[in-house]
Amino acid sequence: MLQITDAATVRATVHGWRAAGERIAFVPTMGNVHEGHLRLVDTARAQAARVVVSVFVNPTQFDRPDDFDRYPRTLDADARALAGRGADLLFTPDVETLYPHGLDLAAYVEPTHSAQPLEGEFRPGHFRGMATVVTKLLNLVQPDCAVFGQKDYQQALVVRSMMRDLDVPYRLTVVPTVRERDGLAMSSRNKYLSADERPQAVALWQAIQQARHAVRTAKRGIPASRLRAELRWLIETRPAARVDYLEFFDPRTFQPVSHVCCGTHFALAVFVGKTRLIDNARL
Repeated sequence: MLQITDAATVRATVHGWRAAGERIAFVPTMGNVHEGHLRLVDTARAQAARVVVSVFVNPTQFDRPDDFDRYPRTLDADARALAGRGADLLFTPDVETLYPHGLDLAAYVEPTHSAQPLEGEFRPGHFRGMATVVTKLLNLVQPDCAVFGQKDYQQALVVRSMMRDLDVPYRLTVVPTVRERDGLAMSSRNKYLSADERPQAVALWQAIQQARHAVRTAKRGIPASRLRAELRWLIETRPAARVDYLEFFDPRTFQPVSHVCCGTHFALAVFVGKTRLIDNARL
């Protein structure tokens, strides 16, 4: 596996592969690679002859400086894991490579609509930074397809909308969420959880299961306010858990619904101790 930090070298390498008639798939990450990331690489490998993975902890998508500073950086271990899974190129740019004129003077992509509720409301500026860095990376790598994970459902939706509206000519694939044995969605942030907090984090998955059960057993739509209150109680019976948001919405329009039924999408964000976790599922 090639490991490259320079943007011009990445472009030249990918250009050579494309000139040889090879398809290129791209997996953008912030590193601290786990099995969820590696499943994205597997999907990319099934779609293309060459797989490019980026590791870049993007400062512009963090709403708190302390969160950016403590985000786990494990590049050596990431490189070993990605090489073992068959990635062809690991792109590890620094901040100066992607923001050569500084963060304050950079041009930004400002997503709308799907970026406004949920994470957009509770993490101001997050999707602006994410959409900007994804656009930069796509322009540098110029893949045939890009692969994202469904755990960050709203992120994938924002990227899909951005690609459509800006005429970005690459295919987007979204891979189902990869979970631990107890149902907790795999995330780099899980490492922040203490031994006492880790079992309590399963409350997110239990809330999803409870919502699915409620939809299956109901004869008609369930009032969203009632189900939201039941799930908040379920989660917050754990001493370390605090709900940031619970929302039910139409996956096509991203509009909140007043009644929950089959096909409604459910997204939630929960603090377990100081660690903020997100999850989502179609009901």
